[in-house]
Amino acid sequence: MSPLSIIVCGAGTMGSGIAAVAARFGHETFLFDLEPAALSKAAQGIKASWQGLVDKGKMSAEEKAAAEKRLHLCSEVPAAGADLVIEAIVERLDAKIQLFQSLRASKDTIFASNTSSLSINSLQDALPEPGRVAGLHFFNPAPVMKLVEVVAGSKTDPAVVETLERLVRSWDKVPVVCKDAPGFIVNRVARPYYLEALRLAEAGVGDFATIDRLLESTGFKMGPFRLMDLIGNDINLAVTRSLYTALQHAPRFTPSPLQEALVSRGDLGRKTGQGYYAYV
Repeated sequence: MSPLSIIVCGAGTMGSGIAAVAARFGHETFLFDLEPAALSKAAQGIKASWQGLVDKGKMSAEEKAAAEKRLHLCSEVPAAGADLVIEAIVERLDAKIQLFQSLRASKDTIFASNTSSLSINSLQDALPEPGRVAGLHFFNPAPVMKLVEVVAGSKTDPAVVETLERLVRSWDKVPVVCKDAPGFIVNRVARPYYLEALRLAEAGVGDFATIDRLLESTGFKMGPFRLMDLIGNDINLAVTRSLYTALQHAPRFTPSPLQEALVSRGDLGRKTGQGYYAYV
């Protein structure tokens, strides 16, 4: 497929990671964020990650220079439309709807949400072309993690799903197509991993490091507390709350008071320097 032009909205960890992948693999990529400081930080991180690939022999200096030319930073809504818009902003349905409505689009523009748990069907219902709306859920860190959930809402055009599948494969990633459902597949299955670990810690059965170490020794790459700190406790908690609401307050998805307390203190994990562990 010929390279699509792509707008990535949100220059946080996920948005910058997605933009890095898109630009590296040949797409004219516009990274949009209202905060110039966030864009500057994202650009520095992206270029540093590409330099790391060069140093490891996984990317040539010429490829890095070409990728840098394809990456454009925007602190205002991009004047030109794009073939694909990927949003990676705050996990609020109203904010995502408002963003998509504010962007210029052609009749063929695809709107993809990187949401972890919000309903794609609800997003579709609020937009004028629901057939062009889908989920494209990356995992952190986006340049490294292979899995991407391609989420089809009830009104998503099958051709859109096929286009997103091909795109993800062209980025050397593994697309998994699923229907819209609370938590999709990965976050629905992963909730017990986090919540049972939190319950064990709350009950004093083991501390964070012990629980992490035991689970890592069984084959998990990261224990639940290290992983929550990497994801961000605010994001992890938001997904749990979303599932808890969507599944009629099923007890097994009850949010953890321990995690709620961390989030209320602003101890969000690696991005704030403090979570279940301290980071310096």
